[in-house]
Amino acid sequence: MSTPPDGLPVYRVLTGPDDAAFCRRVSEALALGYRLHEGPAVTFDGDRVVVAQAVVWPDES
Repeated sequence: MSTPPDGLPVYRVLTGPDDAAFCRRVSEALALGYRLHEGPAVTFDGDRVVVAQAVVWPDES
């Protein structure tokens, strides 16, 4: 497949608290065919750890 399914963008940034739901969202993107773009960004908002992970659709050219 040369484009992401369901009209999803080629580049996505997934964000959220560092919990099982966030990990599932990243895992689902990988299962669709996205690839990780570099490592995650992690911060602490005073209450919890928040993570951002960029994913990209592979260029098949």
